[in-house]
Amino acid sequence: MPLNYSKWDALEISDDSDIEGHPNVDKKSLIRWKQRDIHEKREQRKAKIAYLKAQIACNNVILPRLKSLLAEYDEGAKSMPGTKHFNNTIQKMQASPSKDCPPGNDPDKIEQTYDGMILSLLQQVADAALKKIKESTAATDSDKEERAAKEIHDALELHVKQLSEEIARHEKELVEEEKEQKKHITMDDIHEGFNTKYVPPKPVEAPAPLPVTKPKKAVKKQEIEVLNAGASSSAGAGPSSSPPADESSDEEDGVPELSSTLEAFSKMPLRGYEKSFEFIQNHRDVFVPGASDALLVAGFRAQTRGEAKYAKQCVHQSLLIQYCEKLGGDGPRLFFQKMIQGDKRAETVFLDDVEKTYGHIAQRVEAAREEDDGEPKEQIQLVAENPETQISFNVPDGPPPEDLRLEGPGTEDFDIEEVRKALQMRWDVFDAFPEDLKKALGENSLEAVNMVLGEMEVPVAEQIVESLSMTGILNFAEGGIRDETGKEVDE
Repeated sequence: MPLNYSKWDALEISDDSDIEGHPNVDKKSLIRWKQRDIHEKREQRKAKIAYLKAQIACNNVILPRLKSLLAEYDEGAKSMPGTKHFNNTIQKMQASPSKDCPPGNDPDKIEQTYDGMILSLLQQVADAALKKIKESTAATDSDKEERAAKEIHDALELHVKQLSEEIARHEKELVEEEKEQKKHITMDDIHEGFNTKYVPPKPVEAPAPLPVTKPKKAVKKQEIEVLNAGASSSAGAGPSSSPPADESSDEEDGVPELSSTLEAFSKMPLRGYEKSFEFIQNHRDVFVPGASDALLVAGFRAQTRGEAKYAKQCVHQSLLIQYCEKLGGDGPRLFFQKMIQGDKRAETVFLDDVEKTYGHIAQRVEAAREEDDGEPKEQIQLVAENPETQISFNVPDGPPPEDLRLEGPGTEDFDIEEVRKALQMRWDVFDAFPEDLKKALGENSLEAVNMVLGEMEVPVAEQIVESLSMTGILNFAEGGIRDETGKEVDE
């Protein structure tokens, strides 16, 4: 079998016998000069190849634009003078030039962009046409206009032709230079040939079971907040419910948490069996103890939030896992094979189970909402500390009169302006109360006032009770400043 040594033809080698020089010149210097000459020519060739590629790429962008400008010029010259259309094109490019430029150029410098190059060429065309018009013998303006339009057209057509020829010449030179470059093997041609290596895969760890939380049952209790907590038991402020002994001692069963993998699995589309099977193949931790229950719990919570679509997806994916587990060790492959192949009987059974399970969860959520709606809410009630004490309300009849006088023993030291301010503040606070509360206070009925306070939110009711106490409208005992306008005050 003959041996083929042609692959070594491109190897450039030499020895001392190849170099012949003058006897008065050091041979080692000749060898170094020869090597330097080889490397310099190689670098010059690489630089020329890069230059030719850049020129070809740039001209390939400019040439179509020149052709387009020539076509637009010929078309525009039919409706307006050619020189006017040409001037409009130049002004438009000067007003809004594009920043597209060859690689390595500065887009902020217009002369380095494609539009800048074309604009420079158009300026040269305009100057050449103007010079020829001045040298011509045309007498009238119409003749000059016609001559200028023809000169512009001929110049654009000439530049298109010359640019096409230049591109072809550069491409021919590039082929010759690359061919010459491939004649010799250089360091740039060295590359890694066939190579193989084997890295053993890391052992796959068994998926860990899902974490389980055991929250205590929430005890539902009605609380009525009273003004005097110590007297609530003696005054019978309201019923308070306590949980049964057997109910408070028990805790809910463990609720598995939804892992990030199961959360992604729960968002798979309904009946997307191929995507679900592919996800299971790539994530082994889908099949862990408690995964199915975690998905059902997530579905229940989603239904509670009003996300019915996502709740149904969770139920669908939970039953996928249950069916695969029931079919044994090869369950996933058997289950998804039937579903992907379109086994109508198996798919009908599965989807009916999904609908029944989702309907059961929806009913449970609705029942829980009805139960929550029936819960008693926290209230604010007024209760006297001493059962024998009567709670009364000192309701003002109106703002204090302009001619306010204080009568009776002990009123000599009172500042009448301070009294006026106190009475005015009490009236302003009372007048800002809701109408139903003002009506209940006017009836001087504790039961009516407590009924109005019970219908309010706790923070609002607390603020109202504080305002009643601060202004003296709420009285637990006799004494204090009373507004007896019309009775004890002479108007």
